[in-house]
Amino acid sequence: MAGCVCAGEGCKENAFLAKIKAKAAALNKRIVLCEGEDSRVVKAAAAAVKEGIAKITLLGNAEQIKKANPDVDLSGVDIVDPASSEKRAEYAALLYSLRKAKGMTEEEADKLSHDNTYFGVLMLKAGDVDGLVSGACHSTANTLRPGLQIVKAAPGVPLVSSYFLMIAPEGGNPYCEDGAYIYSDCGLNENPTSEQLAEIALISAKTAKQIAGLEPRVAMLSFSTKGSAKHADIDKVTAALALAKAKNPDLAIDGELQLDAAIVPSVAKSKAPGSKVAGHANVLIFPDLDAGNIGYKLTERLGGFMAVGPLCQGFAKPINDLSRGCKAEDIVAAVAITALQTQLQ
Repeated sequence: MAGCVCAGEGCKENAFLAKIKAKAAALNKRIVLCEGEDSRVVKAAAAAVKEGIAKITLLGNAEQIKKANPDVDLSGVDIVDPASSEKRAEYAALLYSLRKAKGMTEEEADKLSHDNTYFGVLMLKAGDVDGLVSGACHSTANTLRPGLQIVKAAPGVPLVSSYFLMIAPEGGNPYCEDGAYIYSDCGLNENPTSEQLAEIALISAKTAKQIAGLEPRVAMLSFSTKGSAKHADIDKVTAALALAKAKNPDLAIDGELQLDAAIVPSVAKSKAPGSKVAGHANVLIFPDLDAGNIGYKLTERLGGFMAVGPLCQGFAKPINDLSRGCKAEDIVAAVAITALQTQLQ
């Protein structure tokens, strides 16, 4: 595919990802990338435009970006410098109006409007772009704090959470029958309560269906399967399962399940006989951030999966974080998913 940022000769587009990109391209959305100082982001901006996935606004100083990336064709990429933008005063006024009740002064709002991430989120709030991707060289907190302050959670959504779209390598994986998994929450909520875990499971099931095109089969993960151990951490998971079932009785969800019982059919027959989810789960809900972060990185580094994220679910408008270990192709994939998320608002 034109503009592919993969390395090496004979690069072949992942079929699962190609479908997501095609759906995104049909929407013709504008996505802002906040980190023009990062060469991976610059390459991704160029590739996203060349592949027709989305219109791209890249934040940073155009002269510096082009000087640092002489081999990248940025034709069609709109480069905006917050420091000199004619919109900055308007965005500063918007930020002040949104945060003055929290004690923000006009001077503080003006200063923050120079920051690329705040500027990008204000673009999104003002409706000048459709979605935002950042985090390649900034922490999750730096990326999500402006989003939580300015865009906020969607109406009726009790918390914002994150997920990774884990795409199986070409040639497949024996335990990934659908070509991808949704892993939640691997990047935001450190130690969710049962109530929060239930909400994460429910919104992740929607993400699986609406973004990844998967028919969700949700596994609530634990170090125990169906009572094989006793611990307060297991009680949290089983309580979350009950809450999720009560809110959506038709959802295919089960727990508590160890990872092998969740995705390996032979193990599921032994550990969780009769379960409609065990052995075939495609949405994996981790009990805490320790497990989720370790799990996705093991899957990516040892299993050869492509890890796209951490993507956010629950914002009023699409805002997505990136792992600081991401590659340019991961950012392009995040752009495509961000465009698709505009249809969920």
